[in-house]
Amino acid sequence: MEYESIQDNLKDLLAKTGGKLNILEEQIDVDLQVEFFELANKKLKENNISEEFDLEMKLCDDDFSEDEKKSLLVKLSNSKEVEHYRIIEKFIDTAKGNIRSWAILALQHARIGLESDLLEEQQVFISTGLGGKGESLRYFFAGKLKSQIEFSESQKKIVNNEFRHSFKEHDSEIEKISFVNELFTLIALIPINKPISDVITNAIAEANSFGDFLIDDYLVTNVKLLDISDIQHYFKKKGI
Repeated sequence: MEYESIQDNLKDLLAKTGGKLNILEEQIDVDLQVEFFELANKKLKENNISEEFDLEMKLCDDDFSEDEKKSLLVKLSNSKEVEHYRIIEKFIDTAKGNIRSWAILALQHARIGLESDLLEEQQVFISTGLGGKGESLRYFFAGKLKSQIEFSESQKKIVNNEFRHSFKEHDSEIEKISFVNELFTLIALIPINKPISDVITNAIAEANSFGDFLIDDYLVTNVKLLDISDIQHYFKKKGI
């Protein structure tokens, strides 16, 4: 699967940095992330922050447009000043919606810059649409029954028990399992150094040892949570 090559690149990063990776924990839309980092790179050469006004007040001022706030947050994140980091940190407490997500990206970006300077070593920042925790990334999985219209209660119990046990053996954590008709979905945290295919394939095999009721194929993404129609389209496209 495509995730295997991506994971190989992550492992290389992990080796080169001695395991010192910074993973964005929050779930933030990928398009918003791209917009943030494009603007951050653009503003690097023009990182002049006027001190003629109260920066905190400007961020909370309703007359200050969202685009202006975004620009200011990017400049603050690029400045590598502790006081500017604190301004972003405080703003997050009251911010809502997209501007809050933007501020979270700004805070992470500012922290990486500060740490790079203080520790005198390059920091590696990894962000995905579903975020992560510690040195694990969050993934969304979906699987399917082989024949039945919907899961029986005993099959639900088997999937819940065997998947949780199998993921735990791979130092991974399942946050949520759901069942809808013939489909099941789960949200899980998997360490960067663990092969995704090994984790999920082993879990399916363990569950199938109690009745061989799950198909071997599955859907996995760390970009966003998918709805049922997306999952059904995926399996239908594969003729399953």
